[in-house]
Amino acid sequence: MDDIWLVAGLGNPGPGYAGNRHNVGQMVLAELADRVSATFKNHKANAAVAEGRTTPGGPRFVLAKPNTYMNLSGGPISALLKFYKLEPSRLIVLHDELDIPFDTVRLKFGGGHGGHNGIRDTIAHLGSGDFTRVRIGIGRPPGRQPAADFVLRDFSADERQTLPNLLVDAADAVELIATEGLPAAQLKFHTAG
Repeated sequence: MDDIWLVAGLGNPGPGYAGNRHNVGQMVLAELADRVSATFKNHKANAAVAEGRTTPGGPRFVLAKPNTYMNLSGGPISALLKFYKLEPSRLIVLHDELDIPFDTVRLKFGGGHGGHNGIRDTIAHLGSGDFTRVRIGIGRPPGRQPAADFVLRDFSADERQTLPNLLVDAADAVELIATEGLPAAQLKFHTAG
């Protein structure tokens, strides 16, 4: 079981939210599902799950989209860890991050929730923040726009030009974490210009 990684993409359910900045973690899961040639199927843990390997003999990825709203993500993630008999150290959570510039990926293990309700609920259900996060930069809202409104809006036309590259970078980061470890992945993504 030591080659299995649970990769959870945070977001809100339904087509009305699919293009929102808050759903960028689930957009990365779509990229990863293409790489493992798998489609999402409903799982009893209240999540849609796709499984596969990106390379023969490589790590097996369990890609998971909780069927809950963002601030209730922890229940399905916790249930999937139990179902696959995985420790939180085998969990990678993909999520949007306001405090990182758009088109930037940052990686970390552990820590607090930083005001992110999906991470807050995941930590509450796991009893710990000891899991890996792929933090996908969406930048700060313009002017005085409230952050809650900003994250629930679709990416702008200009951002959509760059978005495919951002999704590929975040998916590459997940693969690198699983194959070479977090320090190697951080070295690549934190020093990239």
